[in-house]
Amino acid sequence: MSGEEKYRHKNLVGSLPIPDSARLTVRYCGLADYEPTWRAMLDFTASRNAETIDELWVCEHPSVYTLGQAGKPEHRLAENGIPLVRIDRGGQITYHGPGQVVVYLLLDLARRGLKVRELVNRIEQALIDLLAEHGVGARRLDGAPGVYVELAGTVAKIGALGLRVKKNGCYHGVSLNVDMNLSPYAAINPCGYAGMAVTQTRDLGIALTPAQAAEALVSHLTQQLELA
Repeated sequence: MSGEEKYRHKNLVGSLPIPDSARLTVRYCGLADYEPTWRAMLDFTASRNAETIDELWVCEHPSVYTLGQAGKPEHRLAENGIPLVRIDRGGQITYHGPGQVVVYLLLDLARRGLKVRELVNRIEQALIDLLAEHGVGARRLDGAPGVYVELAGTVAKIGALGLRVKKNGCYHGVSLNVDMNLSPYAAINPCGYAGMAVTQTRDLGIALTPAQAAEALVSHLTQQLELA
């Protein structure tokens, strides 16, 4: 059984309202193809109004590279059969695959009184707090959104994020490497940084399945959003 087939049998599908369900709904979407998910985010954002409840969409994706709207194609270093989708978030190229938890944040920023920079900080803090619960120190890097850990004397990226805002509605979101095949990162400059190392929670001794990591990340994200 391939890695992607294995994760197809672990999909979580459903909807989980958090205590303040009038303000935020969390949807577990399982293993979802990237492009239809992105198109659904566009449709959701275009159709939302003042009464639309904010949502988090939690999923994993089959193997895919995504390139941000100002992304440089030369950051893909080699062809390996993995498709590339050009999208409208910020940032450069990144990789998504089974075993990586992705959370899309579809939020009304004006309602929450958030600016983009503060939202980015809160997303990063959710990742930092999750890792700290398991004894792993993580931090930000100036000018490089995401979350990083020390690994064998170097800095390695474990969480990536990218957002887009239209009419105060944000979409796209954050990914956390949990238990995945990291080799596709060798074919890109991750997030545009040549030689950037990447890692995952499994390799840091954190015994969480992707499903468990997803629930933990949602918990930390909702805590950060409730501060708004």
